Amino acid sequence: MADTRRPLSPHIQIYKWQVQMVTSILHRATGVALAVGTLLVVWGLLSLATGEAAFNQYKTCVGSPPGMVLLVGWSWALFYHLCNGIRHLIQDAGAGYAIPQFVRSSWLSVIGSVVLVVLVWACVLTCGGAA
Repeated sequence: MADTRRPLSPHIQIYKWQVQMVTSILHRATGVALAVGTLLVVWGLLSLATGEAAFNQYKTCVGSPPGMVLLVGWSWALFYHLCNGIRHLIQDAGAGYAIPQFVRSSWLSVIGSVVLVVLVWACVLTCGGAA
């Protein structure tokens, strides 16, 4: 085999982490989390259709601390994927490609998703929805 002296691809240690890189990775990861977390929602719908005993068992599992962590995480994945998807739609329209706008919209996706999760869960917990 001939030695071509081509440069190697940079490894992950060489790249400087930037918010654009993180939001791109998070968008893909939250898409997977939404697909997997939807199974939890389907379980709830099936247990609701099955009867009161099955739904009480579902509420016990989901109402436990690990279940609440899963629900909050799933809701954050939903809101982040939504906010970042809207950002992508705006970019698909041709706006927001300048570096400062790109960084700003990346941060807005992250911050907006956290604010939405806090608002929704504050409403759920104050109205007794997670009881």
